[in-house]
Amino acid sequence: MSTHKAAGKTKQHTSPAGKRRGVKVNHGQKVGAGSILVRQVGSKFNPGKGVRYGRDFTLYSVVGGTVNFGKKLGKSVVSVWQTQ
Repeated sequence: MSTHKAAGKTKQHTSPAGKRRGVKVNHGQKVGAGSILVRQVGSKFNPGKGVRYGRDFTLYSVVGGTVNFGKKLGKSVVSVWQTQ
């Protein structure tokens, strides 16, 4: 009879690396054009003025300015206010 249990399939699997999703900049921070604001799955945050969707629902700024998080019609909206 063996004294140790054999290492089964569960020991061979490693968990995959995280996807690094989430909010990348906060309210009031300055960003440049093309900066990534939020990485997300689905549309938890919606684009406002000066912000667009990427192909994987990533929000990025189209203009340079100050980031603003708010609500519009009950939905979370991220917009970028242009600075002169």
